[in-house]
Amino acid sequence: MSLTREAVLACLKEIKAPSGVDLVEAGLVRALNVDDNSVRFVMEVDSPDPFMAAKVEAEAALAALGASAVSIVMTAHSKPTPPPDLKAGRKAEPAGPEKVPGVDRIIAIASGKGGVGKSTVAANLACALAAEGRRVGMLDADVYGPSQPRMLGVSGRPQSPDGKLILPLRNFGVTMMSIGLMTNDDQAVVWRGPMLMGALQQMLTQVQWGALDVLIVDLPPGTGDVQMTLAQKAQLDGAIIVSTPQDVALLDARKGIDMFNQMGTPIIGMIENMSTHICSACGHEEHVFGHGGVKSEAEKLGVPLLAEIPLHLDIRLAADGGAPIVVSKPETAQAQAFRSVAKSLIEMGKA
Repeated sequence: MSLTREAVLACLKEIKAPSGVDLVEAGLVRALNVDDNSVRFVMEVDSPDPFMAAKVEAEAALAALGASAVSIVMTAHSKPTPPPDLKAGRKAEPAGPEKVPGVDRIIAIASGKGGVGKSTVAANLACALAAEGRRVGMLDADVYGPSQPRMLGVSGRPQSPDGKLILPLRNFGVTMMSIGLMTNDDQAVVWRGPMLMGALQQMLTQVQWGALDVLIVDLPPGTGDVQMTLAQKAQLDGAIIVSTPQDVALLDARKGIDMFNQMGTPIIGMIENMSTHICSACGHEEHVFGHGGVKSEAEKLGVPLLAEIPLHLDIRLAADGGAPIVVSKPETAQAQAFRSVAKSLIEMGKA
């Protein structure tokens, strides 16, 4: 017998929050999804620790109710850092970026605007680095538009056996975590900034990444909360900016670069995506979005132009099919362009 939403809510009403009020009445159950005996929801709390017992109790109760899988993500609002206790003579160290346990390097893949192929580049670059023998992780930080589960061919729900650490999923040699693994494909993530930042911190620090040479972070477009939170909370080794050659994309790319400069994050290089199109029928080469704009921008910044990736149907089909072109057609020129970027990053000591 399939679980119903009503039965799940009734079960959660039996679980008390630290305040003594049940989880549902306290308004802690958000984005509840009941699908094929699988239960997923978000607990929005001020601090995770006091609610850990309630989370574990809820997981056990839902399992006893008949849930085959239970996924509860806790997001915490950021609180201001308390002033130092001068009377005790202690010196409070300012909170700053910290290393993610087990992760040697973190590279952010960013773009100023959407639609330039940033996620496609991130997925192929992760697979290319794995093909070069690196231990690679992928954090899909594009919370509102997570696409890495589809591109990397990953499905299923992450588990948390101890109620503290989330076990990521893995494919093509890439260890991957995404909020998209906890929602349905057509389900919108309707979160305000504090929830979004809490989810990002949880995916950074409460995921059992294991030992990684490099963690690729696929950022959302723009210069918003996710980018700022990542730069403030994690020690970034650098950012790669993806842009098409057209002026509008470059205008927004410059804003993204300026944001990273303000946050003290070095720019590793730039990638010109959809650089050129070669007709499969006649072989004519056409620069649909212009040409050379990203190269010129990289020269102004004094950073490398890492690659010029062509606009090619195979790249799109491979990503939509759940096996990036680096994996599905490794012998093609398109795949080799990504492999070249991976080799360059390794030679630069960035991956």
